[in-house]
Amino acid sequence: MPPTLITVRVKKLSPDAKMPQLARLGDAAYDLFSSVDYELMPREWYAVPTGIAIEIPDGYEGQVRPRSGLAAKEGVTVLNTPGTIDSGYRGEVKSIMINLGDKPFKITKGMRISQLAIRPVPEVQFIEVDELSDTERGEGGFGSTGI
Repeated sequence: MPPTLITVRVKKLSPDAKMPQLARLGDAAYDLFSSVDYELMPREWYAVPTGIAIEIPDGYEGQVRPRSGLAAKEGVTVLNTPGTIDSGYRGEVKSIMINLGDKPFKITKGMRISQLAIRPVPEVQFIEVDELSDTERGEGGFGSTGI
């Protein structure tokens, strides 16, 4: 089954802002780019602006995710992973970055800082009940299967 084509409209908020881009054909998420220079100190977080606003179609959401290379090599990641962009949001896309490393990290204008995945969101109906069905796991959680 071929993938579904979703159109996401992008408004550049500054002339040098970059459009989201795939690093490689077949990647699951699009790179987002910083629109500012900023030095992120150890244990500091900052909402890095991308210089774009997007229009996600109804029935979808945007998920802002970390770049694995930044996390593995520098200890820099997205604080609220994944950050959700609702279809009704029209403000600037920002990536809340945190430096978990022990040295300052320089974010430069045009740097790939995070990734944007577009995913479907189902309509959900919540129904109050007196009992839930039994499962093998039951109420086991938070390490119930071992470390």
